[in-house]
Formats: sequence, C-alpha cells, structure tokens
Amino acid sequence: MHPATPISFEGDMARALPDEKYAQTVARWNLDGCSLEGGLCRKPLSPPLPLQINRIHSGDALQLVPDIPDGSVDLIVCDGPYGTQSHAWDQIPNIQEFNLRLIRMFSAKLKEGGALYLFGKPDCLDFIDYRPYLTLRSRIVWFQPSRLSQGRINYTNNYDIVCYFIKGRRPRAFNLDDIRVPQLVELEHRRRCEKVPSVSNGKFSKTKFNQKGKNPGNVWGEIKQLTCKSHELIKRMTLNTIQKPEKLIERLVKASSLPNDLVLDPFCGTGTCPVVCKRLGRNFIAIESDHDLITAANARIERTISHVRTPGKIDFSPTEKPADPCNPSPQLTFAG
Repeated sequence: MHPATPISFEGDMARALPDEKYAQTVARWNLDGCSLEGGLCRKPLSPPLPLQINRIHSGDALQLVPDIPDGSVDLIVCDGPYGTQSHAWDQIPNIQEFNLRLIRMFSAKLKEGGALYLFGKPDCLDFIDYRPYLTLRSRIVWFQPSRLSQGRINYTNNYDIVCYFIKGRRPRAFNLDDIRVPQLVELEHRRRCEKVPSVSNGKFSKTKFNQKGKNPGNVWGEIKQLTCKSHELIKRMTLNTIQKPEKLIERLVKASSLPNDLVLDPFCGTGTCPVVCKRLGRNFIAIESDHDLITAANARIERTISHVRTPGKIDFSPTEKPADPCNPSPQLTFAG
C-alpha cells in the first residue's frame, strides 16, 4: 500500500458533469493535446509517452495507467489505499467506489485471462457491481493474528482481503505446482494408515496426496506480516501501512504469470512487487507518487539485480544505476 492522491474534479465542468462523463471529457481533450484548467482547454500539452517497462514511474496511477496500451498487461498487483488510515494518502471518502473505478480501469489493460489481485479490508467490495468488468474468482484471507491494534468496542480485525479477479472466464495462467504448500503431519499420517471411501464409486482406497504439496487454499496464515526486526523492512514508517512481505507478493506473481510476462504495480510503495518480478524473470511497470519511496524502491531493485543475473532474463548492465524518478530510465540489456 502506498501514498495515492484522491481524485478531485475542479471547475465548472466538474460541477456540470457526472464523474464518469467528466473523466471521459478530460481524456478526450488530453488526447487532443490540451490541458484543463478550471474546466477549459487552456494550453497545449505534448502527447503522452508510453510508460517504459522495468521502471518505477513517478506520478499518480489514476493519470498514468490510461497511457498503458489496452490488452497488454498479464497481471496486476494492486496494493493501494484501504481508506482506513489517518494518513492523507489513505483518506478515500468511499473506498468501494474508488475500487470500482480501479477495476474498470484495469479491465481494459488486462489481456484476456489476465489476473488482478486487489488488496483491501473485508468490506472493500461491498455494494459495488464489478461483474461487467472482471470475474471474481476468490477472496483470499491473509490472516495476521499478531496485529498490535486491539478493538475497544468491536472484535479486532485480524485479516486483510486479497481479491483475485480474472478477465473472462478462464485464467491464462495458474501455476499451482509453483505455489503448493506442505501437507499437514496429520494428513501424512492419514496417507499411511487410513482408507477412505472414493467419491466417484464408493469403494475404499488409500487417499492420494500430491508429493509436491497441496493447494494453499484461500486462507493464508503461514506468511507473517513484517515486524521491526524483519530484514526486508525498508522504513519503519512503512510497517503495517505500506510494505508487504516478499513471500506474499511472490506467491501471487508465481501463480498468475509466466516468465517474461508484464506485471503492473500501480501503487508501488517500497518496491516489493518490482523486486519480486526482477527475481522471477517477469517484466514490470510500477507507479509511485512519493519520491522518497521511489528512491528506496530503486535501491532495493539495484540490490536485487546485483544478486540475480540469470541468462535470458532482462537485466541492467553492471555500470548502470537505478532510475531517478525525474530522469529517463536506463537502457535495458539481455544477459547471456
């Protein structure tokens, strides 16, 4: 999760038109080379440049994501505002409507069968109709029993929701063998000792278990949230508000993308998703509005690059530095 600027429409045009119509007008005028000031076309703008791959872009995701070509993204990992924190970047008046706007925008960018993982609180999708845009396959519960905050007049919320969407009816990638988890000891004992009836024919036979492990299911409690002593924690200020464990993002990227696929992270924060993509041989487009976090994320990527140089994967050359948020990205080279 990372700082994001809430959408605000200003001027006479904003007051005269509904949000959706106004947004369409803004998009049309911007494409015609104009900028809006107070609802009027004041001065020409240069045409928007396509977002470069394998770079963290400085800016607002709501303004930059539309520049990505439609149907070009394989996976989106969206850990944006939750609408629950006191920080200015998290103060979203209606988080459900905000998420619906994101879903609508992301659906155009995904390939058929592409996946979206949307982080949020249990009510992040309440009372909104996302069905015209994406198919909700599962609500993954990320269980965190060690949270310090304790409710005084309600039960403490000990989990976050990760909404798993796909575009269409079938995922283009779901690599179950890459994300299997170990079987419980009780199940291993059952495999050796117990016979159970088969669902198909009613006959008794030994239960079969996959030696690689089992499907992780949709309740994930073995991936712990970061603490002050976590080696991957970038800044103390990001603890419990922004930075997610690499293991959590790694499971999502492994499950729903293939090598050299394009992954979009619209709320980059400290760069966890780009780092995971770099390590797993995926391409990424990342967006972040906080320059301090961009600097920290680029430093993480540089450290990852220094340890990961696998033939055939996209990499920076040894003498290049991570991209400055205000300067063009370095040229990409193919190692090996």
